[in-house]
Amino acid sequence: MARAGLTAEKLVTAAARMADEIGFEQVTISALARAFDVQVASLYSHLESSNDLKTRIALLALADLAEKASEAVAGRAGKQALVALANVHRDFAREHPGLFAATQFRLDAETAAGSAGVKLAQLMRAVLRGYELGEPDQTHAVRMLGSAFLGFTTLESAGSFSHSEPESEQSWVRMLDALDEMLRHWPRA
Repeated sequence: MARAGLTAEKLVTAAARMADEIGFEQVTISALARAFDVQVASLYSHLESSNDLKTRIALLALADLAEKASEAVAGRAGKQALVALANVHRDFAREHPGLFAATQFRLDAETAAGSAGVKLAQLMRAVLRGYELGEPDQTHAVRMLGSAFLGFTTLESAGSFSHSEPESEQSWVRMLDALDEMLRHWPRA
């Protein structure tokens, strides 16, 4: 029988906090059971498996990031929209390292199609409309921006930029300037 007061929502919210504290990969049903001082078996009335738990955390993280990105990009266009979207990704990675890692968790096709990841992709495409890119160039640009945001924030959070000058903030600004320049002068096939 399920412990009174435990719900899937409470468990996922606690697991999301754990992800930020100990790392997304370290969040398991066993760790969650220890946090609630319950037997592992009692959580299976709320969660199907460790993969189910990770999927739910990923969905929560994608929804949170998409909401923040939507607010940041609203009313902006061109470089302002690009910078706002990039900064949301970087801020989210800094404030919620475990949840940011969860946004990279591989979802099955059906779950991914119903997730806020779709909204994030639509927001990125909306930002790119300011650069007048058609297909397939828009898809290439989405992939490039995603790679730049993820790569920089991952390296920065790992401390890779902390041992050299100039500060990573300057590199971030320069990278965004370069991305804007590249998008405005996208090579035509």
